[in-house]
Amino acid sequence: MRVTGDWAETETRAFLTSDDGRVPLRLACRTPAGGLWMLSLWYQWRDGGLDCATSASADVVEYLAHNDGVAFEVSVNEPPYRGVRGAGTADVSPDEDKQLLRELLDRYLDGTDSPLAGRLLREEREEVHVRINPEKVYTWDFSDRMREQ
Repeated sequence: MRVTGDWAETETRAFLTSDDGRVPLRLACRTPAGGLWMLSLWYQWRDGGLDCATSASADVVEYLAHNDGVAFEVSVNEPPYRGVRGAGTADVSPDEDKQLLRELLDRYLDGTDSPLAGRLLREEREEVHVRINPEKVYTWDFSDRMREQ
């Protein structure tokens, strides 16, 4: 992974694993007809990639099977703006026993004891693991220029 911008690779990893980076990842891909598609997914950074979970019936699963090229962004929603964007490929595989989904529920909802978690963990709901493999990454941090004077 090639990192450019305001942060080195260690700072990039630190942001992606921090509470500041606990925002949905925005994922862009192509539809089979060649159109653009964007969606938001929960993620976690692990072993040089971004792990996301979604329903096996989600449109993005079909789109990634057709074309695995993606772009993504993880950024804070409040000033000072900072974040990570990049491009790479995505692999889709089963999320056995919804293990990744459980980890993401812990990260974003602090556990599985909520109505949303209950709906997502229903036995009949099939889940997949979307692994984003970043090839190039750009980081930005406007903290200095947005600091209050």
